[in-house]
Formats: sequence, C-alpha cells, structure tokens
Amino acid sequence: MVAVDEPDYPGFIRVILRRHAREMGDLDPTEREALMAVVFAVEAAVRDTMQPHKMNLASLGNMTPHVHWHVIPRFRDDRHFPHPVWSVPQRDAVVPPERRRSAAGLAAAIEARLRP
Repeated sequence: MVAVDEPDYPGFIRVILRRHAREMGDLDPTEREALMAVVFAVEAAVRDTMQPHKMNLASLGNMTPHVHWHVIPRFRDDRHFPHPVWSVPQRDAVVPPERRRSAAGLAAAIEARLRP
C-alpha cells in the first residue's frame, strides 16, 4: 500500500499486489480474496477517518501492467467531482486544511484495520 502523492486528493491510497501479476484473473481465489480484504479495509479506514461524500475503488493498469487498486475519497468540492479524477477538472483545487489533517491519520487507521 502506498499513499499517492496527489496534492488535490489527500487520502488517495494505492493497494499494490506484492508479486507481479498482470490481471486479477491471474490470481487464485485465495489470493484474490486476501487482496480484496486489504482493499476493503483501506476503504473502511479512509471512510471512517475522512468522511468523504463518496469512495472510488478502481483497478486500472494500462500504464502499469501490474495488479493494483486505487482507493480514492471523493468530496463534492474536489477538483473533478462528480467526474473521475483523471478527467477534465471542474473547478480550481482548494483542499481544506482539515482534509489534509485527517488524511495524515490514515496510516494508523489502516494499520489498525489490518491488524489480526
């Protein structure tokens, strides 16, 4: 897991499979379940910590042909809302300081969710 360095989107986390696999279908069922358990734990931690309006979960990988998931908190005032974060911006980026502060607490919240 890695926090994405995207100033307009604090709390954007990328969950990356530890071994190389090109597609979700290349994973055996146990490995798929384990990966998705991490994705859903990260989503829950982001939701609890940041209280976004909506969550985006996406498995994209045309530029990076490796299984990974994007977990992105979305807010009505974010730069691209309601469109995808890779679309044309709808407004100037103005990220409230409290959103950055809450995103700073994500590592601990995610770790707590992943603890057995």
